[in-house]
Amino acid sequence: MEDFLIEATAHTPNVRFDSTCNSFEITGESYPENTALFYQPVFEFIERLLQQLGEKEVVFNVQLFYFNSSSSKVLMDLFDLLDEASKEGKRIIVNWIYDEEDEDTMEYGEEFQADSSSLHFNLVEKNL
Repeated sequence: MEDFLIEATAHTPNVRFDSTCNSFEITGESYPENTALFYQPVFEFIERLLQQLGEKEVVFNVQLFYFNSSSSKVLMDLFDLLDEASKEGKRIIVNWIYDEEDEDTMEYGEEFQADSSSLHFNLVEKNL
């Protein structure tokens, strides 16, 4: 599988897949003008990744400092996709990384975690 990168902007997160360690990261802020358009290539890449994953484990690290409601919907769609793949036997770990002082982001992570029945979903408190 090839590496994948979308550089961060003022309104969009850094999105990166590192094929050497099978890790996928979304970091920064997410409030693009057109959320569907921004995340379309991300979902296309993830779907290809899941098809080619085989027995390998993949780790998704999500560390968003701010995201709007349309990005929240995209995150739910992402976690639903990963949860379904996990039900099919894919080895997927999600790390929801949040600042220890950011209760809102922690609570979003708890909600995403509760909605993911098969996914290995970790809440990771970080002192930023």
